[in-house]
Amino acid sequence: MKGHGESASGTTTGGSGPRSAVVVNPVKQSDLDGLRRTVTETLAAAGWPEPAWFTTTVEDPGRGQTRQAIEGGAEVVFVCGGDGTVMSCVGALVDTDVALAILPSGTGNLLAANLGLSGDLAAGIEVAIEQGRRRIDVGECEDEFFTVMAGMGFDAQMLAATSETTKARVGWPAYVVGAMRHLRDRPMRVSIRIDDAPPLRRRARTVLVANVGRLQGGVRLFPDAEPDDGYLDVAVLTPRTIRHWLSLGWAVLRRRERVPRMEVLRGRRITIDSNRAQPRELDGDLITPGRALHAVIRPEALWLCVPQPATAPDLSEDADAVAERGERRIERTTGR
Repeated sequence: MKGHGESASGTTTGGSGPRSAVVVNPVKQSDLDGLRRTVTETLAAAGWPEPAWFTTTVEDPGRGQTRQAIEGGAEVVFVCGGDGTVMSCVGALVDTDVALAILPSGTGNLLAANLGLSGDLAAGIEVAIEQGRRRIDVGECEDEFFTVMAGMGFDAQMLAATSETTKARVGWPAYVVGAMRHLRDRPMRVSIRIDDAPPLRRRARTVLVANVGRLQGGVRLFPDAEPDDGYLDVAVLTPRTIRHWLSLGWAVLRRRERVPRMEVLRGRRITIDSNRAQPRELDGDLITPGRALHAVIRPEALWLCVPQPATAPDLSEDADAVAERGERRIERTTGR
């Protein structure tokens, strides 16, 4: 791999298509050279200039690299990493005309899953080349942005208890192991204010603030959540015993209209105050624990590359069809 912002030849020349850049998390890649070759050659075959390439670091997991790409004239930024990498890059893309193209390579890939985007590399490139675009909302929390959800309490405890090694080995089911360690933890006392309404007081295990509806494993916790409806959906979970957890989980899995021990709210501005410091997370990445979580919706703040046509409610035609077109394009380009 070349250095930050450098193309394969040191320039971004050739082609009449949109200028692009690739921000890649090297930790999530087993074959960086193969990824670079596939993306560059496929874009060239479609008439796009050679993309600029940026690699994330521990100190800067994506926002700074994306800002450099935008300053360099990129019209599309491919992000190759997990939800945490996407979240970091979104911080630089919010309220710009530059589109995000997701090339998922993490454990959860929740934004891609919620929007019907394939996890296949060929499909991700094909979606960008076809130039389907859609604006989606973004949540803002303490100068950070999230596209999937923010959480306070049990969900963040679960993330903290799940090792990267286990996630790499078994994928999203690793979170179940982390969750089991905290099922019996004591609840937190919270005050929840939605917009200008009077605060609600609850004894909760976790409070989730979501921009989309699906969790790990395709579980749909918020049936009415849409990424462009201008609202954040809030789930207040109040189970106190193992039996409560089991009945709640069963109802969610069965997609019951009423879920015991779960209260769903929605609004544009959400403030959660706890009686003690709690673990917190944004899009699956832990942030500093705190006694409060403040979230606000930023309507239609992000351009996202989506499959054509982009008029269906789930944003996508069949993902397999898009992947097949992408595979054919790669085979024609690389001979593989």
